[in-house]
Amino acid sequence: MWARWLAAIVLGLPLAVGVVGLCVLLWPGALQVHTLPWLLLMFPLWIGAMSLAFVFRSGARAWLWLGAATLACHGLLYALKAAGLVQVTA
Repeated sequence: MWARWLAAIVLGLPLAVGVVGLCVLLWPGALQVHTLPWLLLMFPLWIGAMSLAFVFRSGARAWLWLGAATLACHGLLYALKAAGLVQVTA
């Protein structure tokens, strides 16, 4: 049980940040228009990501799946920015 709690605490926030980051970058339109609504959805997504850890039968599976999803989100964010497919301007 403690392994799932720790996975939820450690991996929940980075997973939610990665999902919100992907949604903000891939959503059509100007970033200034839709960034704030996605940031406001950050807390409910974080709670959802943390509760996802308790779906798995064991703590090891929670660490594996949440860790893989977190790495996939942040890897895709990095790949999109490195390939120049999204323009992040101030």
